[in-house]
Amino acid sequence: MGTVERKEREKESRKESIIDAAQKVFFEKGLLTATMDDIAEHAELAKGTLYLYYRSKEDLYLAVMMRGLVLLRGMFEEVIAQHYSTVRTLAELTNTFVRFFEHHRNYFRMFHFFNTPQFHKQVSEEMMTACDRCNESLWSLATGVLERGRAEGRIRTELRPIEIVIVLWTSASSLMMRIDSQGELFRQKLTVDLEHTLRVSNILLLESVMTDAGKKELSELQS
Repeated sequence: MGTVERKEREKESRKESIIDAAQKVFFEKGLLTATMDDIAEHAELAKGTLYLYYRSKEDLYLAVMMRGLVLLRGMFEEVIAQHYSTVRTLAELTNTFVRFFEHHRNYFRMFHFFNTPQFHKQVSEEMMTACDRCNESLWSLATGVLERGRAEGRIRTELRPIEIVIVLWTSASSLMMRIDSQGELFRQKLTVDLEHTLRVSNILLLESVMTDAGKKELSELQS
């Protein structure tokens, strides 16, 4: 191994160890409360060293959040690799997003960074571009399945795949946030199981974007 290659590997290893430390801190404290001092302490590095690799706390937050996006993308890719029918693939993808929420709750919470535009000013253009690419690769998986469904006569052709993805993602995310923060309250005060509500919502929305043939197949899958 040459000197340049060795130094590059050492740099990447250091970056990963910093992200590991940042992940621990952000999972425990969140973006608002966490500090670069906290992350430096967990990484066992001087705070100044962190800034050699990441320009801000928000850049590090995105670096951790992208781990969650990559994990979710991998889960989606596993579903698509099964070569199910288009309708079943869409149903499995919605279930996979729910499973991600259930098992990787801390990553899911980080996705809502984009709901707080005041933090975006602290993010470098480089990190925002990397995050945008990560998001686009994730969403393109879903739009690709929807495009196939349109060609097969299972998805309504007057609807744009990207808009369908936005509706499905936003609706599911909104209910997941409510489950995360008020699930027990809804159960106690309204006797409503929001987890069940989420499943019902996903099915209703899938039906709404499908043709009669798609709806029939989805109904058969649910029976």
